[in-house]
Amino acid sequence: MKARLKPPFFEIGVKNYIYGDAVLELAKAADRAAVKYDIDVIFLAPYVDIRRISENTERLLVFAPYMDTLRPGRGMADVLPEAVRAAGAQGVVVNHCERPMTFSAIRETIKRADELDMLSFACADTVEETKAIALLKPDIINPEPTELIGTGSGSSDEFVRESIRAVKDIDQDILVEQAAGIRTGEQVYRNIMLGADGVGAASGIVGAKDPLAMVEEMVSSVRRAYEDRKEGGK
Repeated sequence: MKARLKPPFFEIGVKNYIYGDAVLELAKAADRAAVKYDIDVIFLAPYVDIRRISENTERLLVFAPYMDTLRPGRGMADVLPEAVRAAGAQGVVVNHCERPMTFSAIRETIKRADELDMLSFACADTVEETKAIALLKPDIINPEPTELIGTGSGSSDEFVRESIRAVKDIDQDILVEQAAGIRTGEQVYRNIMLGADGVGAASGIVGAKDPLAMVEEMVSSVRRAYEDRKEGGK
C-alpha cells in the first residue's frame, strides 16, 4: 500500500554533501523532529543508505533520488524500481534539475511508481512546466527555479502563489512543496504561510553550522506556520 503523506510536511535532501554515518545521524535527527512535532518528513536518501535509514527510523518517509523504468532482468548499472522499493524506499524523486528527464520519462516513472505503491515527487523549473507535469498526476510537485537552488534566495511570493494555484487548478489532491534556496526556519515559515503544503531543504541544512539544530528549527517552523495559518483562516 502506498504511504500516506499529509500536509504540512518537510523534505530533506542530502545529495552528495555528506555520506556514510553522517547521513544516518541526520536521518535520526530528522526522525526525532518528525515525532516531536507530528510532521511527516521525507528524507531523500542516497541509494546505498535507503535500507539502513528505513530500518533505523520510525516516522521518516525514505525516497530514492531517482530510478529508471526497466523491469527485472537485464540492465547493468540501471536503477531498478523494484530494488529500491524492496530496500525500503516509499517514494522517488522525478526530474530534479541535477537529473533532468524527458516528458515521456517523467510520465513512465510516475506510472512505475504507482505500480509499486511508491509516492512520486516531481520537480519543475517554471510555472509552465509545473502545469504540464501536474497533468501526469504525481503525488507531489516541487516547483523551484533552477537558478535559485542552493543560493539562499527563495522564490518570490508571486512565484510561490502562482505555482501552487497552477497545480491546485488541475488537481487539488496533488501536494505542492516549495524548496528553492531554503536556509532558515523563517523561510520555511513564510512558504507555509503562503500556502505551500510542504517545504524542503538540502544545502541549507547540511551546510549549516549545526545541521541537526537546523533540522529542528525547520521542522518546528513547519508546525508553527501551519497552526498559525489555520488560526488565520478561522
